[in-house]
Parts: sequence; structure tokens; C-alpha cells
Amino acid sequence: MPRNLAFDAPLGRAWATLPAGWRRALGLLALAWLGNVVLFAADWQAMFLQWWHSSTYNHVLLIPFILGWLVSLRWREVVKIAPEGWWPGLVLFGGAGFLWLLGDFAGLSLAKQLGVVLMAQASVLALLGPRASAALLFPLAYMLFLVPAGDELVPTLQTITAAITMILLDISQVPAHIEGVFITTPGGYFEVAEACSGVKFLIAMIAYGALVANVCFRSWPRRIAFMGLSVAMPILANGVRAWGTIFIAQSQGIEFAAGFDHIFYGWIFFALVMALVMGVAWKFFDRAIEDRMIDAEAIAANPLLTRFAALRLGTGRALGAMAALALLFIGWGVWANRLEAAVPARLAFPAVPGWQQVDYTPRAYWRPRHTGASHVLLARFRDAAGHTVDVSFALYSGQSEGREAGGFGEGVLTPDTGWAWERSPAPLAGGHADRIQTAGPVHRLAETFYRSGDLLTGSNSRLKLQNILDRLVLRERTTMTLIVSAEDGQPGQPSAEQSMRAFVGATGSVAALMDRTASGG
Repeated sequence: MPRNLAFDAPLGRAWATLPAGWRRALGLLALAWLGNVVLFAADWQAMFLQWWHSSTYNHVLLIPFILGWLVSLRWREVVKIAPEGWWPGLVLFGGAGFLWLLGDFAGLSLAKQLGVVLMAQASVLALLGPRASAALLFPLAYMLFLVPAGDELVPTLQTITAAITMILLDISQVPAHIEGVFITTPGGYFEVAEACSGVKFLIAMIAYGALVANVCFRSWPRRIAFMGLSVAMPILANGVRAWGTIFIAQSQGIEFAAGFDHIFYGWIFFALVMALVMGVAWKFFDRAIEDRMIDAEAIAANPLLTRFAALRLGTGRALGAMAALALLFIGWGVWANRLEAAVPARLAFPAVPGWQQVDYTPRAYWRPRHTGASHVLLARFRDAAGHTVDVSFALYSGQSEGREAGGFGEGVLTPDTGWAWERSPAPLAGGHADRIQTAGPVHRLAETFYRSGDLLTGSNSRLKLQNILDRLVLRERTTMTLIVSAEDGQPGQPSAEQSMRAFVGATGSVAALMDRTASGG
């Protein structure tokens, strides 16, 4: 077979032997990606810091090298296809930029980071065209693993792990009682904490599974089966890990079990699980080493891609249009971030019939977090029947990065305070309910309400949609958070649910209480 000089030559000579069209297209693509990194430097920096500092995303540091390797596997075939500018790529670029803008409006880093990666992918479509992009389809799709996503799965994975653990404890005849993610056995009191959810290994295994499915399999049913195995095995294995830790603690003590968990289960166990997955799948690999990853001739002859390729645009114009779109979205975001609604100079809770403010003396200290709020109030109320509630209120003059009412770690459960999420029971008054727990144990029930304009909701998603709409149309509007909470489990005292129902009933209307508090009276 004749040698492909564009592939085999050293880097400098390889560039010189590339067709002129490819040199120009790659040069413009490099400019587009450089502009992306410069204009959205804060988002790329935030992503890199997560890759570097968060053990959940350390594996992402390898993704750029994997992407280079994936492209090299296809390069002999890719250079047979002539690159061409493609105007539908600008539509995709604009959509990605709009997603970034919405993420900026909502204070949602995940949406912003996904937006900048999608813009990088759309740049390839706009400057190389549909045929070359089809040849690079998997590496382009694999770029999505650059986005540090997956922490949102933690509560679900905690619940699943706790359920698997209880099943295994029952099989192994270890008496156990579960409350949310807290498990009590004769050997001790255990929490399926966020760090024990298994999210780190699951995210890394999904990225690894996608790579293996593409490189080692040709059959789609086999690829799908392997991805299913790559998802199921780490979840099941983490349940076994949690059970093993508790089981060992019954005979060896909690300290020994915790040390064994970090040493053996932390890395060795999951390495064995990964080896097991590969061992099971090995005999089903159906891609030979000498197989081409893509077929340039088939791509060039594809009638659908041929019709798409007719929608041409000059690459220089495409680059200029992408720059203009990026600047438009950045300018829009800057303007909207400066919006501030007027708020009173001082706030105070209004009188609630039958209730009085008393000293805030909880059994275990608890204070919700409302970063960036213009005003924050926290008070304890008690009625003649002994019902006691704690009420937290926050008023925001606007919503932006670093001051989101529903941002991560905001509200009921502040990280690193000793409080842990137990479960989300049914709400009592249309908000969002959480049951949390701290050492003692002390249990607390809390219900969160958000208000913006006419919207009253317990849904963080609905609040963000309202905030996004306000900022899209450049409308100044305040946002409020109200948290009604009570401690539970005190002998001879009303339950948290009873106290909260009594307080909400006395206010007449949660919306009215929030509006009266926000008005300063």
C-alpha cells in the first residue's frame, strides 16, 4: 500500500505536505478555538480547575490526549476528504452560544461549560464541513467528556447504594435499620455519604466504556451492551463496597473498616471491577486491529452528506460570523448581569397571628446559606401550643454568578457543616421538602419556597426559568427564598411536621408572608 505522506511524515514536513485547503482550514480552526478559549477564558479555567482539583474529574486530564489519539487513528482517511465551509454549522454555533447565555443567566456553570465545548465542536462543522466532520464524528462527540458533569447524580446514587447495601445486609443476616442514607447496625451508625456514592468511578467508567465501545466494537448491539455493563457494574460494585465496609465493621470495628475501605476499596477493588468488565467483554470484541476506523470513500459517496455539503459558505466568512455571534452573546450577558432591582434598606419579619419571635436556640446549630443576597433574616417562632419553627428569608436584588438563590450548596444544606441530606419527603405546603440530619442524631425537616414576580414555587428549575426569562428581556426583578424548618424527635414536643403546618396555616399565605417581608414591613 502506498504511504500517506500527510500521515507518516514528521510534524513539520507533514504540515507542508498537506493540501492547501487543509492547511487553510486547520489554521482557521486553530484561530476559532483560540478565540473560544480567550473569549470564554473564565469557563475554560473553571473546567480545568475541576479537572485538576476534583478527584471526580481527574480522569478528564487524559481526554485531550485521547482525542489526539482518536484523530490520529482516522487521519489517513480524513485527509482524503476536502474541507469546506458550511453555513448550518453557524446555526449550531449560535445555538451553543445561546445555551452559554442561558447558563450565564441562570448561574448554571454546567450549561456554560457545555456551551463553550459545543461551540468548539460547531466550529469544526462550520470550517471543515459535513463530510470531514462525519469522518471525525466520534472524536467530536467524545469532546463532551471535557465537561465536568455528573455531581448531579450524587443524591440518586446515594439512595441506590443504600438500597443495595440493605439488600446485602439482609442476605448476610446483619440486623440493620435505614433512615434515608443512614444505616444503623449492631456494629455502628453509618452514612452513605456523597463521597461513598460511587459517582467518581461511574463517571470515569462511562468515559472509558464509550472509548472501548468505539475502538473495540463494530456492532451497535455489542456497543450498547458494553455501555450497559459499564454503567451497571460500578453502581453494583459500589453497593458491594458499602456493604463490605459495614460487614467488616461488625467484627473488626469502624476504624479498621474505614481504613480498609480507603486502601482496598478505594482503588484496588474498582481496578478489579474494571478488569472484570474487560474480561467479560474481551471475547466479544469484533473490530480487528487492522480495520479502518472510517471509510473516506463511503463518506464521500453518501448522498445525504452530499446534499448537506451543497450548503457551502466561505471559511473566512464563517470565522467572522462565529466571532460576531460570540461577542453578541458575551455583550448580552454583561448587560443583563448589571440589572439590579430596588430593595428596601431594612427588612423585618411581619407579625404572624398567634406566634412570637423567641431566642434562636437550636439543639444543633443550623443556618441556611444565601450567598450574595441583599438581605438575610433568620428567626425562631413559637406559639402557645409549643409549636416551634425556624424561618430563614433571603432577598436578592438580582441573580448572577455567585448569587443564585438555588445555586449549589445554597439554602437548607450547606456543605461542610456537619449536616447531611437524609431524604426528600412530600412537601407540606407546595414547596420543596428536605429531611436532614447531624450528629446526635438530630433530625430537621425543612421546606423551601422561591418567589420572583408572580411565581411561587419549590422548584429550583422553575425559578431558574423565571430568572432566565427576566434577564433575556432585560427586566429588573427581585428574587426571594423562604425556608420554614423545625427540629424533630424531641420527646413530649410537637413533631416538625405539626409545627410547620401550624405556622404556615397561621401566615394565611406563604406568598403574602414573603411579599410582606420583602417590602420591609
